[in-house]
Amino acid sequence: MSLEPKALESISRREAVELLSTAVVGRMVFTNAALPAVVPVTFAVHDEAVVLRTAAYTRLAAAADGGVVALEADDVDRVSRTGWSVVVTGVAEVVNDVRQQAIIRSVVEPFAPGHHEVYVRLPLTVVTGRRVIPVAASVSHPAT
Repeated sequence: MSLEPKALESISRREAVELLSTAVVGRMVFTNAALPAVVPVTFAVHDEAVVLRTAAYTRLAAAADGGVVALEADDVDRVSRTGWSVVVTGVAEVVNDVRQQAIIRSVVEPFAPGHHEVYVRLPLTVVTGRRVIPVAASVSHPAT
């Protein structure tokens, strides 16, 4: 475990999207029966949006049809206790166009078994990110 002092810094939208593009699994946050719900999802960043696939019977499929959702992804080094987190918030949409579905199918391979016949697109409407870094690095890399 690292006891080195840490700093928290915001990262630019551009860098947040770049970092998000390196992640494969994130957490989708939505409202279900007036309560917050969170589910892990396999996703990709494509054409200025987060895209994913889910099963038709899921709570996520229902929430993603015009609902306000958020996706969070991160990468953390447990030893150094450093890492980053990115959140995308916006209005999700179910993709019905078969050409767009084929593209999403080619970039997203769900980890969970079963049929994933609902294709979801979350535009990169609001993108925020932050990073935990050693204090010494924050002096040479100021927040953007």
